[in-house]
Amino acid sequence: MDEQSPAMGLVHLLRAITVEFDLLGAEFAGRHGLHPTDVRALIHLLDAARDGTRATPGWLGEQLRLNSAGTTALVDRLERLGLVRRSRDTADRRRVLLEVEDRAKELGWAFFGPVIGGVVEVAEGFDAGELETVRRFLAATLESAGRARSE
Repeated sequence: MDEQSPAMGLVHLLRAITVEFDLLGAEFAGRHGLHPTDVRALIHLLDAARDGTRATPGWLGEQLRLNSAGTTALVDRLERLGLVRRSRDTADRRRVLLEVEDRAKELGWAFFGPVIGGVVEVAEGFDAGELETVRRFLAATLESAGRARSE
């Protein structure tokens, strides 16, 4: 591959962005006594709520590639810290659902809010067509990365 090609330039930018967000996540985790996996779990649970996905411990374990014991320990820890709550599914009382507590959302916004605001501000400088192109590129990149991870 040509390291100087425009496509490779995008790969390098994505890698740099990933590193920056990873460092931010690690800093957030450190400030709040969390493990990086705890932060990833909270992100998955927030995304699930936004998408209308009913998040169970089994679902979360699949997202994080954790076994049942690891997932239980993770959820216990997040619940003990007041960041996540378990509740019974009203449609199936045997199923446990996971929800992010308001405290976790408040901590997240206090830390990541300025970064999110900066990204939104940058995005607002693009027209609708440009944003759609960026969205398609990022969605296809995410899909490609997901395929690579599952192989």
